[in-house]
Amino acid sequence: MEIGGIISAIIIGLVIGALGRLVVPGKQNIPIWLTLAIGIVAALLGTIIAGIFGVAETEGVDWIELILQVAVAAVGVSLTAGFYARRTS
Repeated sequence: MEIGGIISAIIIGLVIGALGRLVVPGKQNIPIWLTLAIGIVAALLGTIIAGIFGVAETEGVDWIELILQVAVAAVGVSLTAGFYARRTS
């Protein structure tokens, strides 16, 4: 993987984290940096899951992979918000 691929993966992860946070209803009391970190991890996990199901490489936009990534980010944001809220209370 080249440096350009790593940078683009980080940027996509940041967008995925923001989308994941928007999907989760209610207010999440976690810092934005944590949301973005979750997005980066979710983008990687979503790509791995899409590869397992054989939908990582499709013609045009990889909508299924994108939906998987956002779903993983939403679950990650939701779980982290719960843990983070208990930790700071």
